[in-house]
Amino acid sequence: MKTYSQKSAEINREWWLIDASTMPLGKLAVVIADKLMGKSKVTYTPHIDNGDYVVVINAKDLVVTGDKMVQKKYYRHSGYPGGIKELRLEEVIEKDASRAIREAVKGMLPKNKLAAERMKRLRVFEGAEHTHTAQNPKEIK
Repeated sequence: MKTYSQKSAEINREWWLIDASTMPLGKLAVVIADKLMGKSKVTYTPHIDNGDYVVVINAKDLVVTGDKMVQKKYYRHSGYPGGIKELRLEEVIEKDASRAIREAVKGMLPKNKLAAERMKRLRVFEGAEHTHTAQNPKEIK
């Protein structure tokens, strides 16, 4: 018996639609990362990027448990001394709701050469409307 290894010419990508208001941020990020990596497919090959496209809607209505809206912080640094900035999750959602989802998913993906291409296949929309209706995405409940 031989181990199957998928070729890059055999990749078949699907489109998935996920509503961010239906599950907490961490569980949402796990489901999205799974679809972006292609781990739910029987043809999963670790060194081939055979993941799917994921469209996330209702990012403004993001659900978190506990006091994470106030306690969870996002940091960035300008590179200069004393140049650290921090934002609470509620401020991040108010400013750019897709950032919270993108950073959560990026943290769930393996840190390798394929991560940037996988993140490009993630489309996040703040409202219920999206521009990918022509691709007929399948809804994940």
